[in-house]
Amino acid sequence: MLRVDQNGETCLQAEGFENSMIWKIAQPDLTRVRELARTLNIPGILASLLLNRGLRAAEPARKFLNPQFSHLHDPFLMCDLELAVNRIREAVDRRQKILIYGDYDVDGSTAVVILRKALEMLGAECCYHIPERLVEGYGMKIPILEKAAREGVQLVVTVDTGIKAYEAVERARALNLDCVITDHHLPENGLPKALAVVNPKRSDCPYPDKHLCGAGIAFKLVQALFTKTGNERHLPAFLKVVAIGTIADVVPLIGENRVFAKLGLEGLQSPANPGLRSLIETAGLEGRSITSTDVGFRLAPRINAVGRMGGSREAVELFAARDRREARRLADEMNRLNRERQVIEEQILRATERRIASDPELAASPIKVIDGDNWHIGVLGIVASKIAERFQSPTLIISTIDRVGSGSGRAPEGFHLLQALESCRDILDRFGGHAQAAGFQLHASKVSELRRRINRYAASAGEFKPGERQLNVDAEVRLSDLDDTVYRQIQRLSPFGKENPAPLFVARQLTLIAEPRILKGRHLKFRVEQDGKAMDALAWNMADRLPSILESGGVVSLAFELSENLYPGFRALQLVVRDVRTE
Repeated sequence: MLRVDQNGETCLQAEGFENSMIWKIAQPDLTRVRELARTLNIPGILASLLLNRGLRAAEPARKFLNPQFSHLHDPFLMCDLELAVNRIREAVDRRQKILIYGDYDVDGSTAVVILRKALEMLGAECCYHIPERLVEGYGMKIPILEKAAREGVQLVVTVDTGIKAYEAVERARALNLDCVITDHHLPENGLPKALAVVNPKRSDCPYPDKHLCGAGIAFKLVQALFTKTGNERHLPAFLKVVAIGTIADVVPLIGENRVFAKLGLEGLQSPANPGLRSLIETAGLEGRSITSTDVGFRLAPRINAVGRMGGSREAVELFAARDRREARRLADEMNRLNRERQVIEEQILRATERRIASDPELAASPIKVIDGDNWHIGVLGIVASKIAERFQSPTLIISTIDRVGSGSGRAPEGFHLLQALESCRDILDRFGGHAQAAGFQLHASKVSELRRRINRYAASAGEFKPGERQLNVDAEVRLSDLDDTVYRQIQRLSPFGKENPAPLFVARQLTLIAEPRILKGRHLKFRVEQDGKAMDALAWNMADRLPSILESGGVVSLAFELSENLYPGFRALQLVVRDVRTE
């Protein structure tokens, strides 16, 4: 069913499937397409894709296509960065011990790796602390600072944490510990009274790029330190780790983040660090051109598994390992933790899916609130993310252990999860997070009340409509339009991620030429043909679509990304399906 929205863009409402989406097909102005193509000497398809991403002027589009290290901003534009640099240099010169205080996720761990390596290169005496997720939880803790003071630490530098550590910073002052906070989370109720607070999201900070992750801000601190000390030539080598943290934290891959990701991925093709090489090998990526998808789904989960499964130091020590054997041992341990995480995650995911399928009221609720006894809290966020994606519904997953409910929530764009939890503040012991991701804790007896109250909030939230999903499609094509030349042009927009998604296309009236196969119980693979051209199509997590596809009469329309299917001795383009419509 075709319709035109209020902006004049064509929308195709997918029919025939309960889970299908609205396809909103972009229609860029052809005059602008030709003008941009001529100015930049690029094909029309690439110009169209740039325009679809809001890049209408030639110079921003040129920079987007050719990210350079020189495109990075002056780090000293950040508030308090000069104060931070001066205090760190003083600590280095006076041989004062520095504690790097990080976080247990990929962003926090890679930020520690970046700053630790830089400080060691400058000759600093430093140590680090990564919280044990299942013991300490998130954020700076006073006992850790007290221990650091007893051990002779005189300066604490945080990465990816600290912007809300008011009490911890006050205690540090009482212990004569200077604190430099570097963080990217939104400040609340003013800033902690630290010596320096480096965060581009400060309301008074003029820094042009507000979307850096913790690893990105750690790099900006290193950039400033190395600029002051004449070590700028070493900066590009850090971008491999910066790219991993940036991609894993799902920040917008535009602006400086695009530079980090693009140049860092190029560096990952030939890593010298033994730990990084071992991580790439255990992830099965050796000898391959590593993409942002590989980082997000192969490298980052292995780093993340350390914190999720209760560890703390393995990821940081991996990057510090100089011995090839030790690096491989650590990489193998991270691989084992990741497999363990996958098994536990799958068990909880299946349990939540069964709960939704058996409870019509839960299935129909605007917000899915699902609790279970003794679920591993390290994987709740991943499960919440998958349920939220599948049902396009804000989702809270809660594990009850000894009458304490620990929860993690995820929400689609358009719903502010943190504000929803704020409306239930009086029944929560603690909570925090962002618009689309949050964590919380409450007494187990209050879970039912939370379910009732937060759904009541959702009902009054206005424009958000649970279950309504829209795909922003770049163009409608025929299979005969798709070849290696088009694929190469698409790849000039990579790396893909938030605010720079992989181009999405629609092709209609495709004929099935092989019966779909179910892979691993969840995915579909089939082959389609149009105008004499046949291509494989891979549909992740769409095994439930098989009955409708088989009843379609052998004709389907697809919304898809264009991808490569690679294995030794074989390469072919394939369609990665995002939605299916029967004819």
